[in-house]
Amino acid sequence: MKAYPSIEDLRQRAKRRVPKMFFDYAEAGSYSQETLRSNRSDLEQIKLRQRILRDVDKRDMSTTILGEKVPVPLALGPIGLGGMMYGDGEIHACRAAQAAGIPYTLSTMSINSIEDVAAAVDKPFWFQLYVMRDRGFIKELIQRAAAAKCSALMLTVDLQVLGQRHCDVRNGLTVPPEIKLKNIIDIMTKPKWALSILKSKRKTFGNLAGHVKGMENINSLAAWTASQFDPTLSWKDVEWVKSIWPGKLLLKGILDVEDARIAAKCGADAISVSNHGGRQLDGAPSAISALPKVVDAVGSQIEVMFDSGIRTGTDIVRALALGARSCIVGRPYIYGLGAGGEAGVAHAIGILGRELDVTMALCGVKNVRDIDENVLVQPRGGNL
Repeated sequence: MKAYPSIEDLRQRAKRRVPKMFFDYAEAGSYSQETLRSNRSDLEQIKLRQRILRDVDKRDMSTTILGEKVPVPLALGPIGLGGMMYGDGEIHACRAAQAAGIPYTLSTMSINSIEDVAAAVDKPFWFQLYVMRDRGFIKELIQRAAAAKCSALMLTVDLQVLGQRHCDVRNGLTVPPEIKLKNIIDIMTKPKWALSILKSKRKTFGNLAGHVKGMENINSLAAWTASQFDPTLSWKDVEWVKSIWPGKLLLKGILDVEDARIAAKCGADAISVSNHGGRQLDGAPSAISALPKVVDAVGSQIEVMFDSGIRTGTDIVRALALGARSCIVGRPYIYGLGAGGEAGVAHAIGILGRELDVTMALCGVKNVRDIDENVLVQPRGGNL
């Protein structure tokens, strides 16, 4: 595909190629999108020290994530409906991530199933779990992830109820698309997208269809999640998941210091400081503003990752400087997927890696593991 210099360029291409209901699903936040905007604006307020005349030859961006060696401190996070951004989208994204040597996380709400992805790739990937009312199904889902040799389980803990995304309501989001005149016209203007979907393995939620009663003919994401996501979810359920899952466990969705302390004691291997990309509690603090406090509280006890708001390699440096060990991205690679399938995801990963490399050099840092508060104009602990 054509070379694009930035994630924003990939975003613009994806916006032209993907039907509005699916692009908006990936793009938008909840309610007035205040937290979504804060994730970006607070990151952009963090200024970096430009250092000169320092030997920055032979830079090293490699590190480890959950004990896995990676060439960059980056993982691809779970995105629901990835296969509606591009046909077989989860398979394409996983292949691109594995070619780059970084983890890929398959969402519970994916179009391709765990088994579809496992059969299409050569290496283990991560699986993201939502705990639902039907604990029997959840136990089966965990067992399916283990049978597929997933190397880590990412338990999302900030979605007991669904934060309303107004765009999804307005667009009448369904999978496959609801047959309305505006949707038909939109799809007719996106022939390459339509062809990729027609050729894909599945058109609905692969991990759920055929496994969950009532999902045979109901494809509305909002309706199903409203009935199945469990508001009684508690820390005891984290213990239950850990007792079933044999591998590494990551808790995604930690924003509060008290919650971080409990998470560090519950036996998880890592946590991700996250507000679900601004898609849940609108009015919550930005994830980057919460990161330093969480790191100070539990960073010596548990591996701390970061997500929510990253769009550039410079943002990765900002998060590492504030104490994150690595970063998880969603929208940057999903824009790449919509823009050009596997090649687009690979392009997005490459953009982030190159920007990280250049930012390190201009900050006078040769090794990514040496990034700390010394690269910041305003040291960690100050006001963002």
